[in-house]
Amino acid sequence: EASGDPVLTMTVKKSNTDKIRPFVVCAVLRDITFNQERYNSFIDLQDQLHRNLCRQRTLVAIGTHDLDTVNAPFSYDARDPKDIKFVPLTPDDKGEFMSSDLLNFYETDASAKHLKPYVSIIKDSPVYPVILDANETVLSLPPIINGDHSKITLGTKNVFIECTATDLTKANIVLDTVVTMFSEYCAKPFTVEPVTVQYEEGGSIVNSYVSPTLSTRQEKAKVDFCNSLIGISLSAQ
Repeated sequence: EASGDPVLTMTVKKSNTDKIRPFVVCAVLRDITFNQERYNSFIDLQDQLHRNLCRQRTLVAIGTHDLDTVNAPFSYDARDPKDIKFVPLTPDDKGEFMSSDLLNFYETDASAKHLKPYVSIIKDSPVYPVILDANETVLSLPPIINGDHSKITLGTKNVFIECTATDLTKANIVLDTVVTMFSEYCAKPFTVEPVTVQYEEGGSIVNSYVSPTLSTRQEKAKVDFCNSLIGISLSAQ
């Protein structure tokens, strides 16, 4: 369940992001406890979602960050590739990259072959999407790579999740999936802190919503069908 009113805000520069990847949804998991198994599962879930529901990141890309390493409020923009410079998660030993140089590196370097398939999603665009904190620190260059500055570690206690997307419905489903699966490990299990997302255009807020949606639905199913799925034998009574 969503715990209380939103504390954090994500402001979308609508005129810019509309050119490439219009939508974003966000959430916070507070007082989470990672161990190696949970951490590996957290990364694997994102990989599985990226491969399937996110359609190889073309529809949705997930970014997860250590909230205590960055400063709110956050912004989502799309900028000239020459204006985006940061130290990426991969490689983390070569210093700062200009985003256009980083994509060239991913296309040609064997150490980044796992990222090469995603480069074409944005490479030829005149603007690249970017998530920033209040100090203009780059959290992520979606849908390619997160920044090293806000990386998740076993010691991370508060997780900021952002999902950028070309399909808002899919983004909400992906965010709901991540928070419902991993809110189990929060100090208060199955709670998530919502985030206000607001769209700014011409100096005015033209749209806003709160995420995650955590939408539910009712389904009807026959008892025999449920028994066959679960492998049990219960009567309707």
